[in-house]
Amino acid sequence: MIEFSGVSKRFPDGTLAVADFSLVIPSRRTIALVGSSGSGKTTLLRMINRMVDPTSGTVSIDGEDIAGTDPVRLRRRIGYVMQNSGLLPHRTVLQNIATVPLLTGVPKDSARERALELMDTVGLDRALASRYPAQLSGGQQQRVGVARGLAVDPNILLMDEPFGAVDPIVRRELQSELLRLQAELGKTIVFVTHDIDEAFLLGDEVVILGIGGQICQHGTPEAILSAPASDFVADLVGANRGRRALSLRQSDGRTLVIDGEGRIAGVLPEGVDGGARR
Repeated sequence: MIEFSGVSKRFPDGTLAVADFSLVIPSRRTIALVGSSGSGKTTLLRMINRMVDPTSGTVSIDGEDIAGTDPVRLRRRIGYVMQNSGLLPHRTVLQNIATVPLLTGVPKDSARERALELMDTVGLDRALASRYPAQLSGGQQQRVGVARGLAVDPNILLMDEPFGAVDPIVRRELQSELLRLQAELGKTIVFVTHDIDEAFLLGDEVVILGIGGQICQHGTPEAILSAPASDFVADLVGANRGRRALSLRQSDGRTLVIDGEGRIAGVLPEGVDGGARR
């Protein structure tokens, strides 16, 4: 469990990035922090592994205030995946994945075997092990980044807009892969994004942030969509407009789902009509 208690962050230039933020993140769940620039979402994420320290308040992991934990040791036991993967360009795929285990004292052969296993886990062909990041596609690089984040089998995985730099098709593939991995591994994942659709797809719970880390609403995607807490939230999630304002239309014996702009959003399965099974 991760707990923020009365956390604020003011940077040396006077910018107040986060003001009096409190939140409990339960274990083995995916929590999506979503908000625009200036909402403090990345600052909050980086407080968890002490890349940023709060000006006031506390961040605790399993009841322990991490302010007393050595930052380097803390980071080596927390997975971190960022946009553009952050891979070391002069190291191969295998070497990138094995970096943190080697730093924590894992023998070279064991780290290598663990890296190969993780390539299987994230859907990377082992034939890519000797390639360098520049020889990979954007999607492959992000998979390597995820594998590296999992390399020491962390309980916590931090993900800072990890799929933001890839094309929409690859992004959907990576999102599906993350859902599969979470179902299999059961990590505590904190996922930062500015994309509300991505937040709703991946998050067991979603935290919608306003300027300065203000929590505008926190809940399941279903709860937020069905009862937005404010006009700001309703506008952000598109609860009453666009493709979330859905309707049904019959065509050739099938029930089509139509979005608010008149486009086909999907088809209901046979035997389903308006959400109720016949």
